[in-house]
Amino acid sequence: MHSAIYNAYFGFRENPFNISPDPEFLYRSPQHEEALANLIYGVRSRKGFIVLTGEVGTGKTTMLECLRDYLDSQRIEFAFIFNSRLTPDQFFEMVAHDFDLHCDRKSKTEVLITLNALLIEQMERGRTCVLIVDEAHNLEWEVLEEVRLLGNLENRQGKLLQIILSGQPELDRKLDATNLRQLKQRVVLRCSLNPLTADESAAYIETRLARAGMTHQSVFPPDVLAEVHVRSRGIPRLINLLCDNLLITCFAMEQRVATIEMLDEVCQDLRLEWPGSVRDRRRSRFGVADDRYPDKPVSAVGD
Repeated sequence: MHSAIYNAYFGFRENPFNISPDPEFLYRSPQHEEALANLIYGVRSRKGFIVLTGEVGTGKTTMLECLRDYLDSQRIEFAFIFNSRLTPDQFFEMVAHDFDLHCDRKSKTEVLITLNALLIEQMERGRTCVLIVDEAHNLEWEVLEEVRLLGNLENRQGKLLQIILSGQPELDRKLDATNLRQLKQRVVLRCSLNPLTADESAAYIETRLARAGMTHQSVFPPDVLAEVHVRSRGIPRLINLLCDNLLITCFAMEQRVATIEMLDEVCQDLRLEWPGSVRDRRRSRFGVADDRYPDKPVSAVGD
């Protein structure tokens, strides 16, 4: 792979800008530290419903991966639902599968009975169980109602099942709907991830390079760092895409330092838009409404 080739060229132990949600590469900005601390606190305190929201590519899935590492270290049983486009029946099948419930997984009644037994068993051991739903903004109304009802499993000490819903800002708008007001009232903790500031973007890049083996980065000069922030809008996933492609370009051109010209070429290849870009100015010049051209980041796997 090209990444392995430029890793050797720059002396990296591994790809510094892999878009997979790897907790080892977590940049611990204040907002990320706060979000992770809230997730862990919500689980340990048996708060019930916790909501994590953020724009595409801001690092929600990486946060969930960090939480999963914590749950594993504490031997806390959890289920992770990563495909949220499910019917209610499929949802219960996924829950039963991830909790490894020994029952007829196609029977909602048996799943609930067996799940309740697991929750009580863990509670008697002084532990809790966690249900994590990623991409929760895609959940159908009927599934969200089933999720709400799962939150009713409790005793005098607190909720037996801690439920974490993670999704894009559309999730907040869904929870504001009148028919979901009961679910919204049960949300005890809310966490949100926003795009990085210019200083945070530079620190993010330097942190990932250091983690990969370049302690004192010299590939991205200050002007390139600043422009990467502008063009990525501070979204970590886009920063990864831009920096990865810049390293490929440097390797192909046998250069050790990235330039603005290289960045221009990368952005053109990715068809990337940002405030003040040529395509952005063209839209403004002709008075084209923004809703006809949704401002979406380049699609990529992971968060």
